[in-house]
Amino acid sequence: MPSKRLLAFALLCTTPLLAQTTKRAITLDDLAQIRNVGAPRMSADGRWLAYTVSRIDAKEDKTFTEIFMTSWDGTQTVQVTYGPESAGSPRFSPDGKYLAFTSSRADKEKGSQIWLIDRRGGEAHQITELKQNIDDYRWAPDSNHLLLTLTEKPDEEVAAEKDKEKDKKPDDKDKKPKPIVIDRYHYKQDIDGYLNDKHKLLYLYDIGTKKLDKLTTDSAHDEEAAEVSPDGQHVAFVSSVDADPDRTLNTDIFVIDAKPGSAARKLTTFTGPDSGPLSWSPDSKQIAYLEGVLPKYTAYSQEKLAVVGIDGSVPRVLTASLDRPVGEPLFSADGHTIYVTLVDDRNRYLAEVPVTGGSAKRIIAQSGSVANHASAAGHAVVLYTNDTAMPELYAIDGDKLRKLTSYNDALIAQLALQPAEDITSHSADGTEVHSLLTRPLNAAAGTKAPLLLRIHGGPNGEDEHAFTFDRQYFAGQGYAVLNVNYRGSNGRGTKYQEAIFADWGDKEVVDLIGAVDQVIKQGIADPNRLGIGGWSYGGILTDYTIATDTRFKAAISGASSANQISMYGVDQYTQQYDDEIGPPWKNQEGWIKVSYPFFHADRIKTPTLFMGGEADFNVPIIGTEQMFQALKSIGTPTQLIIYPGQFHGFTRPSFIRDRYIRWTAWYDKYLGASPGTMTAAATN
Repeated sequence: MPSKRLLAFALLCTTPLLAQTTKRAITLDDLAQIRNVGAPRMSADGRWLAYTVSRIDAKEDKTFTEIFMTSWDGTQTVQVTYGPESAGSPRFSPDGKYLAFTSSRADKEKGSQIWLIDRRGGEAHQITELKQNIDDYRWAPDSNHLLLTLTEKPDEEVAAEKDKEKDKKPDDKDKKPKPIVIDRYHYKQDIDGYLNDKHKLLYLYDIGTKKLDKLTTDSAHDEEAAEVSPDGQHVAFVSSVDADPDRTLNTDIFVIDAKPGSAARKLTTFTGPDSGPLSWSPDSKQIAYLEGVLPKYTAYSQEKLAVVGIDGSVPRVLTASLDRPVGEPLFSADGHTIYVTLVDDRNRYLAEVPVTGGSAKRIIAQSGSVANHASAAGHAVVLYTNDTAMPELYAIDGDKLRKLTSYNDALIAQLALQPAEDITSHSADGTEVHSLLTRPLNAAAGTKAPLLLRIHGGPNGEDEHAFTFDRQYFAGQGYAVLNVNYRGSNGRGTKYQEAIFADWGDKEVVDLIGAVDQVIKQGIADPNRLGIGGWSYGGILTDYTIATDTRFKAAISGASSANQISMYGVDQYTQQYDDEIGPPWKNQEGWIKVSYPFFHADRIKTPTLFMGGEADFNVPIIGTEQMFQALKSIGTPTQLIIYPGQFHGFTRPSFIRDRYIRWTAWYDKYLGASPGTMTAAATN
């Protein structure tokens, strides 16, 4: 039997170990601790990586973005920019001497301008003073010029700036609001608001002389995704030549000589969206791009990788036999392959496709999700995440990932996080459906947990093996979280995605219910404590599901609509409605069919919390208000939360936090979870 002295010594030795291994559930306070890494760009020699890191300032109630650089070997990291204004879009000059970025630090009211930092030393200095809005920019290979994508400011904004120049105060009595004159078919867009007749156009900018030259002469169409060829002789971009750009989803790839007064040439002829991002081959002879689908199916698009030569040769689709969408094409340094991201059944990975044709080869085997890849001089990096790892930048060494940034490591080390399990279910019509299940943290073995069916938007989104705050937070609150990739979702092929065309709220609901039944059958979920919720199309499907199945005891419908006919003309999807359902006056029966949650609101017995952004033009708040009023009228418990000034995606940190608080309170009220018990610290 050990002596008391030895026992005390043993306890003393093990206490630090226990302190190191004890972890806790993620909390809302952690929202402000998470760093979002993105926008990686490599120097031409492949030795340095520039990128952005975003953080929440709770006191200012806003998100700040700053620029950092990390060496390829990971041994050096330098912060390049500091507040008080955010910076973004970092890009190295081709000669490696400068790092450019955008910021509104000089005059916030005039918008972002382009700044330069001399990497040999010195402070950042502003190199543009443009009256237009800067949408995008690229370096020319000579490092002396920039290719700019600019949009003329609305007339009323220009007038306001002139008033300010005359020393008029913003609240001057002479300042009067002006009517908004609209004559466009597509006249509104979330964040942008009501659209005017101004379009994105291309310019060449001489850094030394500050001379700005218009590159193209078309002012009736947007010119986007512009890229300068490696030899500096040409510019490729995406645009349309259709008479009314608002009434078409057809875009093509164009090329123009990189000098003012040149005529653009159309390189593609596919009747549908040919789009970016674009990538030039190293020899400046070919352009890689994405080919979409016929216009009526663009809401369910499965983009293919294609290449076209600037010599007028016929475009070639390289992934025609691959029934998965690809994105972010980028030529390899030797020009023999093209790197793409590939979405495949709950994962998103980096693949390479031979320029001569052939199958896509997966580069990294491990499960997870990659995005924002960049490469130069044979070096490549990706932004990678999985269920329990927040997004960070990784170098690709052969078929392995080498971590380059660790902005969230200290936080991750404190947290008890739950991996997501793959779940397969079969719907009532026999369709195989794939989902992710995150079990509650510290759940006692053999107990059935309250289940939250959390539905992704899109509908052509996908729930992936990626870090998701929602899953981890609700798991820490004692809930099992089910994320279902219902028909219409990405990653399962064209037929699976297009299955819901012109038939919303039917097959998706069958798939959602089938997946819930599966986890109940497996003994994971308590059938008497089922919750449901989602945002955007996830909120719309929440409405559809609770109008179909009354088992759910609590629902949260965010940025949703149910009386779909009332969305026609007030949101930004009129083109899709005309192509897919048809105008209401031509298909009244079809519109009423897809609006059944509103016209059968009396079927809904589930207490439902509705919420949305006051300034949302994507799914305007009217859709949420109508369903709230309907449930209020019939006596089903409901509440409506409207967030002032917020668009479809929230940006104010305090509102994002408030939304989680209200979600949790609503679910706890009707599902009876026991957060005090379920969020106890876990040990490895």
